[in-house]
Amino acid sequence: MPIHEYQVVGRHVPTEREANPKIYRMRLFAETSIHAKSRFWYFLSKIVKMKKATGEILNVSEIFEAKPTKVKNFGVFLRYNSRSGTHNIYKEYRDLTRCGAIAQMYDEMASRHSAREKSIHIIDIKEIAAKLTRRANTKQFLDSGIKFPLTHRVPKTLPQFKKTFSAARPNTF
Repeated sequence: MPIHEYQVVGRHVPTEREANPKIYRMRLFAETSIHAKSRFWYFLSKIVKMKKATGEILNVSEIFEAKPTKVKNFGVFLRYNSRSGTHNIYKEYRDLTRCGAIAQMYDEMASRHSAREKSIHIIDIKEIAAKLTRRANTKQFLDSGIKFPLTHRVPKTLPQFKKTFSAARPNTF
């Protein structure tokens, strides 16, 4: 299933003691809005003393990319739990959307580090300029002068010189 970016807004349920509780907003990557709400409560219970039973979700909305046809470089700051401990990592990806970069990140973390989605916490994702990229696997695509040769070019002739039958084989290079 593809990954989507959601904005989840929630707060404590208003009580007599606290009529206007503080509102919390998170941007989360999840497959569905239900998964996003679940991750919201997971992170909120870690940050503040609140759980689903004492809180309420005010809004869940999907965030879409502003320019989904432009290739961009993304820097991802993440924390994950491995068998040996907790690690902070910075990785770079080149993709059209933030969701595409995060999908690449999940695939790479699963293959290189055997980290599952539940153990990966995305701290931040930023679009970075080409000159600020740090990783070699991202830099190799920047102004590299990659050219794709056009093979099997058939020369076009004018209709008045074109013959119905030709005595020689056509030359197509």
